[in-house]
Amino acid sequence: MDSSALPTPIKKRSTSLSGYLAVGPGLLWLTILLAIPCLSLVAMALASRGQYGEVVWSFSLENLRRLIGFGLFGWSPDLFYILLRSLLLATITTLLCVLIAYPLTFHMASRRPSIRVFWLILVIVPFWTNVVVRSYGWLLILGPQLPPARLAAFLGFIPPGSALYPGTLAVYLGMVTTFLPFMALPLYASVERLDREILEAARDLYANPFLVFWRVTLPQTTPGLSVGIIMTFVPAMAMFVVTDILGGAKYMFIGNLIQQQFSQARDWPFGAALSLGLMILTLLSLGFRRLKAPGQKDPFPL
Repeated sequence: MDSSALPTPIKKRSTSLSGYLAVGPGLLWLTILLAIPCLSLVAMALASRGQYGEVVWSFSLENLRRLIGFGLFGWSPDLFYILLRSLLLATITTLLCVLIAYPLTFHMASRRPSIRVFWLILVIVPFWTNVVVRSYGWLLILGPQLPPARLAAFLGFIPPGSALYPGTLAVYLGMVTTFLPFMALPLYASVERLDREILEAARDLYANPFLVFWRVTLPQTTPGLSVGIIMTFVPAMAMFVVTDILGGAKYMFIGNLIQQQFSQARDWPFGAALSLGLMILTLLSLGFRRLKAPGQKDPFPL
């Protein structure tokens, strides 16, 4: 037997072992913190609620029927209205974040590198504070004694001495400031990679600003925009802290409904079914994003 042939399989085996050792901790982390909780959520959604709020592991599709509106008295549109209201809130929040993020990211990308770091820090700063603390901060800013409320009272929008909360304006201020970083950061990564020569060529060919944006800028920034929309829209659907604090809990959203099932109602299986519905929405959003033209490169692979 030729001994020179021995080192090759040994080397391959050692390379494979080192690869497994390198990937193993990450896979273990994802399994414990992502895969197992997701599978537990699916199992919980198929379970039943006991007489005293305990989880009964008798699997059925009752919670999925309730998820599409069927209850003890037949079909009811209440859950549909809650979902529609949540979709409207998430859609408007996402649109506002897009409208603010585009000029913001172009301004950031046009600055010197040292100034860009300063702007990036300003965008990331909201991540350093809990959303509850930020919402109560807006309560202080929109209070009756501070300039925003006084200016609104002077213009006749609110009675004198009133606050700007609870209300729609306060809710969307809280929502946009909460989710703007999720939109701005991936969009900034695409804006920074823009081919400026194509922009200059479009202007040289007498394209107006709208056509330059629609034909040149938007196609090049679509990858970052799609990531930002998913990262903003999906969590905004489940948000309930901002709407409760700044909106006065006047309306029920899907996030409020999930929170109530796990707390006051003690109906964990139905809460898990609602959460599972949001997970499916997230997967559909990710699947839709993967549908791109053949040969198109995606700088944000998921």
